[in-house]
Parts: sequence; structure tokens; C-alpha cells
Amino acid sequence: MSDFNRELIRQLADILGETGLTEIEYDTGKLRVRVVRRADNTAIAVTPEHGVVTSQSQDSQAGGVPSDISGHPGCVKAPMVGVAFLAPEPGAEHFVKVGDQVSEGETLLLIEAMKTFNPVRAPRSGKVTFVLVSNGTPVEFEEPLVVIE
Repeated sequence: MSDFNRELIRQLADILGETGLTEIEYDTGKLRVRVVRRADNTAIAVTPEHGVVTSQSQDSQAGGVPSDISGHPGCVKAPMVGVAFLAPEPGAEHFVKVGDQVSEGETLLLIEAMKTFNPVRAPRSGKVTFVLVSNGTPVEFEEPLVVIE
């Protein structure tokens, strides 16, 4: 990733902090970057070409998400293209959040495809260490969604 892109990500993360937004997307046609602020006040940047490419704390500027999260053994990937929903209905509590213990088979989130809500279940028991998508965001097939350790 070039220095220009890193600076762009830093600028977008700063905008999140200044405005209180939880997500911002920048798209020029050639370059698309989405930066999402998570509940633990870190920002992650996701690009279609590179997956999760950086993470920085709004307070400490320290990273936490591995650059190739898709290769992590606990990475749960999207089984289909659709829209991710972290809660069963608007205003409801999320199925899981960072730090939660989950059991194998527990619903992590829903992916809506063709007007059908499909549960994405935990393939194993463990602790949720990353939630890499925001509520209502489009996801691609095999896109990393959640990491369970």
C-alpha cells in the first residue's frame, strides 16, 4: 500500500473522530476505502483489493488488526454476497460484540440476500476478537466478517 493511501486512511480516521461518525467511505472509481470505527474506539480500513489493511486507535494511533486477517484460523468469512446485519432487527442488541464468548453454532450476524436473512454461525467456540463489518453494509463472498480466537 502506498504512502498516499496510508495518509488518506489516517485522514478518514481523523474525520471519524472529529465528527462522531462510525463509518466513512471514499471512492474515486479506481480506489475505494471504507474506514469503520468500532466499539473499542479503533478504526479499521477495508479495501476490496487488500481486505483489512490497517487499524489505528483514535487515541493511541496503535494498530491491532493483522494486515492479512483473512488467513487467520479463526476468521469467519461471508458465505455469500449480501448485506450484513449485526442485530436481528433495527434497534436490537447486536448478536455479538468484541470480547464476547461464543459457542459453536451461535449466530454471529445475518446476511440478507434476495430478501432472505441467512444466519452466519460460529464455526467454533471462542472469544470474538474482531468484528470487521458494520450493520447494514454490503459484503462480498469470502469477505472477512468476524475473528474468533
